[in-house]
Amino acid sequence: MNRNRIYYVLITVVTIVLGLASRQFADYFPFWIKEYLGDVLWALMVFWMFGVVFKRKQSVTIAAYAILFSFGIELSQLYHDTWIDAIRNTRLGGLVLGFGFLWSDLICYTIGVAIGFLLERFFYKSVLVKK
Repeated sequence: MNRNRIYYVLITVVTIVLGLASRQFADYFPFWIKEYLGDVLWALMVFWMFGVVFKRKQSVTIAAYAILFSFGIELSQLYHDTWIDAIRNTRLGGLVLGFGFLWSDLICYTIGVAIGFLLERFFYKSVLVKK
């Protein structure tokens, strides 16, 4: 596979904008969407970012990297110390590292990575890959 980095950066940015919008306009969504959409989009963004970095790796490898990274971030939320909580209390630190461990986030991350994997497979030959 030879991913087109320009497309992947663009869809990463779009995913970030959608994720931030899902938090900003959360009150307009039903509970199950506002509660989980941001986490699904966060993992989808991680999938796209690994696609940018590892442009020649197979989709399943990118998915594995994204799952391991996402789960690692979630598991890191079990650790609390002054220095890491200070990072988490910044806007960017909170968005990247989160605040507290939730089992439901692992499900959301799996769904987000699966969406990225399926979208990549669906659009593989038509859009996302250099000809």
